[in-house]
Amino acid sequence: MTTDRQTLELYSARAADYADRVTEPEPSARLRAFIDALPRGGRVLDLGCGPGNAAAAMARAGLDTDALDAAAGMVDVARRQFGVQVRLGTFEDVDITREYHGIWANFSLLHAPRADMPGHLCRLHDALAPHGLLHIGLKTGSGARRDGLGRLYTYFTRPEIKDLLTQAGLTVELEETGSETGFDGVEAPWVVLWARRL
Repeated sequence: MTTDRQTLELYSARAADYADRVTEPEPSARLRAFIDALPRGGRVLDLGCGPGNAAAAMARAGLDTDALDAAAGMVDVARRQFGVQVRLGTFEDVDITREYHGIWANFSLLHAPRADMPGHLCRLHDALAPHGLLHIGLKTGSGARRDGLGRLYTYFTRPEIKDLLTQAGLTVELEETGSETGFDGVEAPWVVLWARRL
């Protein structure tokens, strides 16, 4: 979902490897909780869907699922391996208003430049239906830098991202923190937030 060429090329080249790493027989507990929080048959967007495993799980659960990713290789894997109807595009290509009951932005917005984040969150607010739910996961920290694989990351502190969500008109209702080893083999802290359009 970033427009950083090096990051997109890495994701495209390693899409199959990434799919093998994230694929689970059943949805994670976090994804299952998100699905259960949405109305039956509701419309949902997997923003930065990667290989499409989460989008496929949401579709199997009966949600009307849209998926969007900016890495052509990821789009190809999502279509071939998971049968996901995914559109190639960036965060700026979210152009629907007041329709999504849920948006799953699971560790995708962390590739957006810091200056663009307020606009992205406002766009997602506008895309949500009233009472719609945004799930956002980010690595926490400060600044921006490339990881050992060359992917460009922007880091936010928990207060920073919560403030940006509030400024976008969203109400934070759940917060979870932890630490996990990423695709680059490095352990990093993260935050997951649920924020709702009222």
